[in-house]
Amino acid sequence: MKRIGLIAGSGQFPLLFLKEAISKGYAVYVAAYVNEADPLLDKHAQAVIRLHLGQIRRLIKFFKKNSVNQTVMMGAVNKTRIFTDVKPDTLAISLLANLRHTHDDSLLSVFAGVLEKKGIRVQPATQFLPDMLAAAGCWTRRQPRRSEKNDIEFGWEIAYEIGKLDIGQCVVVGGGSVLAVEAIDGTDATILRGGKLGQGHAIVVKRCKPNQDTRFDMPAVGVDTITTMRRANIKVLAIEAGKAVVFNRHEMIARANLSDMTIVAK
Repeated sequence: MKRIGLIAGSGQFPLLFLKEAISKGYAVYVAAYVNEADPLLDKHAQAVIRLHLGQIRRLIKFFKKNSVNQTVMMGAVNKTRIFTDVKPDTLAISLLANLRHTHDDSLLSVFAGVLEKKGIRVQPATQFLPDMLAAAGCWTRRQPRRSEKNDIEFGWEIAYEIGKLDIGQCVVVGGGSVLAVEAIDGTDATILRGGKLGQGHAIVVKRCKPNQDTRFDMPAVGVDTITTMRRANIKVLAIEAGKAVVFNRHEMIARANLSDMTIVAK
C-alpha cells in the first residue's frame, strides 16, 4: 500500500485530504499538532502522533519508523502559539537561530527543507483535492458595484505588497483606504477590525503572496469567512482564482446570496 504523511493543523482541510487519500489507496500517517488538529483524524489515519510546535525530531522519527517518504502540510496553526505552546527541540532551535525573522514563508520553507534533506518530500496540499481551488468569475447573484470594483483593484495591489513582505494574505479596504492588514491575529480578526472602521463600505481581499510556496499555506475561505463578514457588515469578498482553497463552496455561495453578498475570484 502507498504511504503518505500528513502534518495537520486545525480546520477541515486535513480531514478532507485524509479521506480523499484513503479513497485513492493510501495509508496516511498523521503528525497532528496539539490543541490544533481535529480529533476525528485519529479515526481514519493509519497511525497518529501528537506533537507540539518545534518537535521536529519526533516528527521525522515517526515518519521514518513508518517508512513514509512523502508528506503534505495543511491546516491552520494559531500563530500566537509560537509564544505560548511551543516545545522546540535542538534541531528547531538551531534552525530558528539562523532565521532573520519568523514570518510564515521563512519558517515553512526551512522546515520543508529539513524534511526533504531527510528523504521526506513535501507535496502540494491540493495534491488530491484540485477541485477545491477557486474558479475564476463572480460566484454570486450580486455583482460588484463600480466603487467596489475600484476597491477590489486597490486592495489587490495592497495585498500583493504586504505579501511581498510576508506579512499576510488578507486586507480590508474601503473608499480607496486601507482599513486593516492581516497580521499574527489572522483573517477573521482582520475582517472584524476592518469592518468596524468601514461601517458597511468595506471589502475583503485575500490573495496568494507573490513568492508563495503553494505546497503549503495557501489562502483559504469558506462558510466561516461569510459568517465573519456578516458580523463585520462587509458585502464583498475577492479571492485569487486557482490559488485559493475553498471549503464548502456551494454552501458558501448560498449563504452569500441570502445575505446579498458578492464573491469574486480573479
